[in-house]
This record gives sequence, structure tokens and C-alpha cells, in this order.
Amino acid sequence: MDRVELARLLKAARARIAPEEAGLPAGPRRRLAGLRREEVAQLAGLSVEYVTRLEQGRGPQPSTQVLTALTRALRLERDERDQVFHLAGSSPPLAGRVEMSIRPSVLRLLQRLTDLPAIVLSAKGDVLLQNETAVALLGDLCRWPVGQRNLVWQRFLGVGVTRVAVRPAEDEVSAQQAVGMLRTALSRYPHDPDVRALVEELIAGSERFWSMWEQGRSTMSRSMHKTIDHPDLGCLELDCDTLLLPDTDQSMIVYSAAAGTREAAALEILRVTGTGRRSDPGFEEPAAVTGAALPEDISAASLALGPVFGGR
Repeated sequence: MDRVELARLLKAARARIAPEEAGLPAGPRRRLAGLRREEVAQLAGLSVEYVTRLEQGRGPQPSTQVLTALTRALRLERDERDQVFHLAGSSPPLAGRVEMSIRPSVLRLLQRLTDLPAIVLSAKGDVLLQNETAVALLGDLCRWPVGQRNLVWQRFLGVGVTRVAVRPAEDEVSAQQAVGMLRTALSRYPHDPDVRALVEELIAGSERFWSMWEQGRSTMSRSMHKTIDHPDLGCLELDCDTLLLPDTDQSMIVYSAAAGTREAAALEILRVTGTGRRSDPGFEEPAAVTGAALPEDISAASLALGPVFGGR
């Protein structure tokens, strides 16, 4: 691990990012260009002390999770990201493996998509990032333990922690779509050990998954309806569309509702109120929606939305 060069690269990358580009207020008293250390720590889900030690060349060797979070927060392109991994003494993500990093352009898109809840998934269903409205709607999925931060895992092995309410009529199709996502990922990344480990864990832990997997069928849908059981706003029937990011096999899921509906009013409430987010305890050195029941004819106010956080 080259601590000196890693520190130099991290500081230089931090200095290049304008606060507005990261969805943060510039503030009137900012004397230097770029982000502050505490802002990088906030965006990456790390403690300020940990980021400080890395930039001073005296930190411990970062894990792959920490490096992924840092390079995403610093909006590094792939070549620069790989250089950070090499300097930290780790192997960068390899070709033939499911891509877990998010392109800076996708981060910018998600940052500006404030009206609708949106999440970014990996090819095998890992939750990589949510915008603030999606956190308010679904809860902070990025706070799930790393090994469980996957929608297929949650579908078959979870204990009801998600807010997605699957009706009996939707259950079979929904489960088959989850299996189809993972089957597609395995066909595209047959040598990725994480994909195979996830399949093996699901086969061992879920008889239903094993039965569906043995059938060899895959049902994939890019548009559907989902019912979200929100703790404050009740059951919301939402359109759910999947936008593909072909070069990384990632997808962006966007939730919406027709104008004038109760659900559209609910999404506006979530956009306005947002939710507080804290650092992810799954990282090394880690650093609610409120309101009354939703009226049928509520008119929402318009307030500024805070920065977009999240990530693995």
C-alpha cells in the first residue's frame, strides 16, 4: 500500500469537486475550492477521522467496500478508480465481474432526479444507491448488512424488513422475476464468485428459490405496479419502471404515479419532507418521515431538497 501517493490522489480528487456537483450547499464562508473532508466522509458513509487519516498517509489499509464508497463519493472515472485501488494495495474490479461502482454521470442523474424515488441496482440485484425520495419511500436500504443488501436475497431469505407489499396475485410473478434477474446475472458473469455464492446461499436457504431455479424459467419485466406499505402514508400503488444502464448491466428503478392521484400527492410529501440519513454501520470506521395520515386531496408545499447520499 502506497499511503503517500494514495493520500495525494484523494486530496487532489476532493479539491476538484464543487459542492454543488455533489448536491451540497456551497455556503458563504467556503475559502477553498472543492469539498471539505467532512463532506467526503458524509457522502461516503465514513467517519471524518478515517478520511483524515487516509489523507494524512497514516490510515489502515481500506477494505474494498471503503474504496468503492470513497471513489464513488469523489466521482472518479474508471481509470482513476482503479489507480486508487492499486495504491491501496487492492485489486480493482475485474472484467467479468458484476460492476458495483456507479459512473459519475449516473450519480449526477440520480442527484437531479428529485421529484421521483429512484434506486440503482447491480446486475445481481444489489442496492447500490438511492436518492433521498427513495429513502423516504422505501427506508434506507443501504443500511442493510452488506451481504443482505440485495433484493433477491431479501425476497427469499429476508424477514419482512422491506416496505414492498406483495399481494397473493403478484407473488408468483414477483418471485419469478427475482429468480430471472439472478439467472441472467449468472449467465453473463459465470466466473463471478459473488454471483455463484449468492445462488448457492439462496438454494441452501430457500426451498422455494431452489424449486424455481430448478424449473429453469426466467420472467423479466421492465414495467410493473408495486404496492408500498409506508408507515406514515399507508399503502401506495405505484408504477415501477426499470431503466437499463447497458455498459455496466446496472439498472435504475423509478417509482411514479399519475398526476392528481393520492399516490402522486404522497410522493410530493416525501419529496418535500425527505428523511434524515446516517452513516452506514457496514463500513469501516462508520461515522423518518414524519407527519399525519395522508388526506385524499392534500396539496403539497414546495421546499428545497437536501443532498443525495447512499452507496455501498
